[in-house]
Amino acid sequence: MAPIPAIDIRYLRVDYGNFVAVDDLTLTVPPGEVFGLVGPNGAGKTSTFRVLTTLMEPTYGEVILSGVDVLEDIETARRIIGYMPDLAPVPSDLKVGEFLEFHAAAYGLGTRAQRRERVAECLEEVALTAQRGNWCKELSRGQTQRVVLAKTLLHRPHILILDEPASGLDPLARRDLRQALRKLAATGATVFVSSHILSELAEMCSSLCVMNRGRLLASGTVTQVRDQLGHNDRTLTVSLLNREKEAATWLESQASVHDLRLSETQVVFGFTGSDDAQADLLEGLIQRGIRLRAFEEKRSSFEDILVEVAESNRRP
Repeated sequence: MAPIPAIDIRYLRVDYGNFVAVDDLTLTVPPGEVFGLVGPNGAGKTSTFRVLTTLMEPTYGEVILSGVDVLEDIETARRIIGYMPDLAPVPSDLKVGEFLEFHAAAYGLGTRAQRRERVAECLEEVALTAQRGNWCKELSRGQTQRVVLAKTLLHRPHILILDEPASGLDPLARRDLRQALRKLAATGATVFVSSHILSELAEMCSSLCVMNRGRLLASGTVTQVRDQLGHNDRTLTVSLLNREKEAATWLESQASVHDLRLSETQVVFGFTGSDDAQADLLEGLIQRGIRLRAFEEKRSSFEDILVEVAESNRRP
């Protein structure tokens, strides 16, 4: 029997007057995933998160979190989710431990000793144990993000909803955040994270989806999202040790090959086939006795893909 989805969104629509922010969004996220939501500004990401976190009601649609209907049972839904908004503030006049213990008390997490123990566990999960006695105002941007993540974890939510958690972080801080999120997913928690940086989510997430103008454009693994958005085209460079002209002639006859260029020892060409078709292409060269010295593949960057999505908003 298949497990109950962690997040099950059905025909979700959010209107602001005559403006449609989310347009019939249907999406399922299984438990234990780090799942990314990406899209340009105005894609509908924040409105989707606001509905998921019970901060607003949609125009219509259903949102089921771990079997709980968010619109019918708000209090239960709030107990199973942890929400980390973009650029969440921390008080400058509290130490890290004091800030977290205050929120642990607000959650009603047992005795003071139990709350202190839970704070220690959460700080360890985000690799900030040594900063427990530091003033919040002394933290770096990355440390502040991880403190807010620790606060979000205090009540052991089944589902974490993180809005642009890596915003403004340096590469080292982003790496630490990725490791923390993967560790959480390994314990069975589901992490739903948004970003406008597709490459960032590709590194962080096991699966992701792309939204634009309120609609879902693609969903699945990184490879599946590329294919669904029509970005399976790539540039291949084959370095050869012999029979360069013969290799070029044969490659040019293949249906998925285009824009071929031949130099002394290299053939460079565009390729629109599948990964299996690409493997068949290389195998075909070898079977013809053509010796390959090196092979390089270059695909469109995820930034290129998202730029193309965003530019479509400007077209009539």
